[in-house]
Amino acid sequence: MRSKELPVDRVALGDVTLDPVAVLAQAAYLQLGLFTALTTASAAAPDLNSKGALAAATGHLLAKHRSLVAALERRGVDASEAMRPFAESADRYFEITAGTTWYESLTSNYLVGGLLDDFFARLVASFEPDGSDLERVLRGPRGVEEITGILEQAIAADPRLGSRLALWGRRIVGDTLLIARSALPETVRTDAGEARVEPILTELMAEHTRRMDRLGLTA
Repeated sequence: MRSKELPVDRVALGDVTLDPVAVLAQAAYLQLGLFTALTTASAAAPDLNSKGALAAATGHLLAKHRSLVAALERRGVDASEAMRPFAESADRYFEITAGTTWYESLTSNYLVGGLLDDFFARLVASFEPDGSDLERVLRGPRGVEEITGILEQAIAADPRLGSRLALWGRRIVGDTLLIARSALPETVRTDAGEARVEPILTELMAEHTRRMDRLGLTA
C-alpha cells in the first residue's frame, strides 16, 4: 500500500530566503540526472517487461525536468546556464549513488528520487506565482509503481537481495541529504540553521523509512 504523503512543512521554511532561480535550476538538473540514470537502467534491463516498464517511468522524470525548465524560462533566464553551476556536484553525487548492480541502481532511483522530490517540493511551494503548480509537479508521478514492482518481484525470489539492498538504502541516504542541504542558503547551513530545518529533515527521513518498508527493507 502506498504511504500517505506527509503535510508540507511551510512554517519551518517561512523565514528562509531562497533564490527561486537557483533552487529551480538545481531541482531541474537533479531530475535530469534521475532521468539519465533510469534511462541507463532501462537499456540494461534483463527482460522486455522490465525494459518497457522502466521506459515508461523515465517519461515521468523527463516531464518533471521540462516543467522545471519552463519555470526557469518564465523567469527570464537561460535554463542551461542556470543549471550549469550544479552540474559538477550533481554528477559526482549520481556517480556515488549509482550502485554496482542493476538492482542497486533501481533502488537508488526509487529512494533518492523520492527524498529529493519531497525536499524540493517544500522549497518551491512558496515561490510566486507558480509555487503551488511546481509543488504538484514534484509530488506527481515518477515511476514508483514500475520500479517497485520490479524490485518486489526480485526480492521475493531472492531474500538475500533484500538484505543487500537494505544496506545500500542506508548507505545512500547520507549523500542524498547532503545534496538536498546544498540547496539551502549558507545562513541555514550552520548549527543554528540546522536546528530550524530539523523538522523537515526528520520528515524526510520518515518518508525514506516508509519507502524502505514498502520493499520489506529495514531502514
